Amino acid sequence: MTEIGEFLVVVLVILAFLLLLGGVGIYLLVKLGRKAAGHAKQAAGRLSTHVNAMGTGDAAEVERLRLDLRREVALTRQAFEHAQRQGWGLGDLPRLLADLEAQAEVHDGQLGMYAQQRRVSPYVDHATLGRLREHQATLTAMCARIRADLLGDQVQHTAAGIADLSSRTDLEIESRRRPPDPLEEIDELYRRSLDERRERP
Repeated sequence: MTEIGEFLVVVLVILAFLLLLGGVGIYLLVKLGRKAAGHAKQAAGRLSTHVNAMGTGDAAEVERLRLDLRREVALTRQAFEHAQRQGWGLGDLPRLLADLEAQAEVHDGQLGMYAQQRRVSPYVDHATLGRLREHQATLTAMCARIRADLLGDQVQHTAAGIADLSSRTDLEIESRRRPPDPLEEIDELYRRSLDERRERP
């Protein structure tokens, strides 16, 4: 009887372990599925923006503004991450960039909403479109200013590194030269004096 009881306990432990593994597997599959769905939704949104930007009219122009803004923010993020990897002093720039990206996200949503409304409605709100263009110009100019500042820092750091490398190269080349031999210098002076005597009439 005890052997059957032990066997049942072992079977129950194995079943509980398999159920636990199955639960963890299902949880991970659901989590990965949600993540994949989110990525697919973002990719579909980007694709539709590209397709809509190929058209004509105000809606297509606004979609192009969205693409321009995304590109500017992405380039600025790349420049910032490069400077961060180099270990340069960035001051309050990380927080500023985070605020800029958040504001660009809000602006992108406003542009998307305007483009959608413009595609389905024949009535044009020129005042709102003008303000959206102004905000777009301000945000892209800020991105360009941040990138220009980071590039200036990069050029300055590079110039200092190149100057240091150049001076080290000069010192290394100078140290590798053979010191002049005094006997060879005397021989050279003697030859010159002989040549000068021969040249005299």
